Amino acid sequence: MHIYTHPEFTHHEVAEGHPERPERLTYLMDHLAREGLLDDCVLREAMDLSDAQILAAHSTEHLEFLQRSEPTDGIIPLDPDTWMGTHSLNAARLAASSVCSGVDDVLAGTGKRVFCAVRPPGHHAETNSAMGFCLLNSIAIAALHALNQADVARVAIVDFDVHHGNGSVDICKEHPEIMVCSSFQHPYYPNRLDDIEQPNIVNTPLAAGSNGDDFRRAISTQWLPALEQHQPDLILVSAGFDAHQLDPLAALNLQEEDFKWITQQIVNIANQHSQGRVVSTLEGGYDLDALAWSAQAHLEALM
Repeated sequence: MHIYTHPEFTHHEVAEGHPERPERLTYLMDHLAREGLLDDCVLREAMDLSDAQILAAHSTEHLEFLQRSEPTDGIIPLDPDTWMGTHSLNAARLAASSVCSGVDDVLAGTGKRVFCAVRPPGHHAETNSAMGFCLLNSIAIAALHALNQADVARVAIVDFDVHHGNGSVDICKEHPEIMVCSSFQHPYYPNRLDDIEQPNIVNTPLAAGSNGDDFRRAISTQWLPALEQHQPDLILVSAGFDAHQLDPLAALNLQEEDFKWITQQIVNIANQHSQGRVVSTLEGGYDLDALAWSAQAHLEALM
């Protein structure tokens, strides 16, 4: 199994006290090493991706806004939640490139599963806007990249982050060959694009306080039949672990075993329809211990 990460991801700076801090990644990777999960993995670093790949998902105005906003020193807010430093845009590009490289790996047959340990996250970035800690939408960029490859006609994005994947929905909603399944606490941030009703968008709201049984029931009744019908050639995962009961940013009550269960369902679908091919990328998760143990459960199920 390949794991993509890069030193640049920890150089993306945010304001003091911000939950999406560099320690998320260093703590996670140290934990995976300590638990022996990296022993059977190949660590890889992606190279930068092209502007054309970005512009398949985002507008020219958005990319130019990010380039124009990038500070030469210090950090600046794009909104109250979303910050840019001198390394941030490069980190966001490398995050998207990591997921695209993972797609290339599984399509080339060098492995069936890839995990991208990246930051900043991406699934809130819409066609024309950065928001929710996100600058570029890595998973949507990778989905559109995958559709340009010869043996991919249909892609699924599955997003179990506690926050709705509004950016992925925004970018992919006019692409019926991409199914986006997103579970999320509702009502809650970002409170947009969660009411779209069309066959390739499966929005799965969960009330605050929902537990693992509620989550599994919703996934089983809404996601799994839709994915069976879509028959994706590739599955991409927005793996956010902030629905964990210990996470400080939300109020769902999932545990490690729930993340293992959903990953097992994803792998089962992939084995049936996608030649086993799954590329996962880190989104949210802000309690360091909950993030580390949940990601470990996710990786064990992928492996």
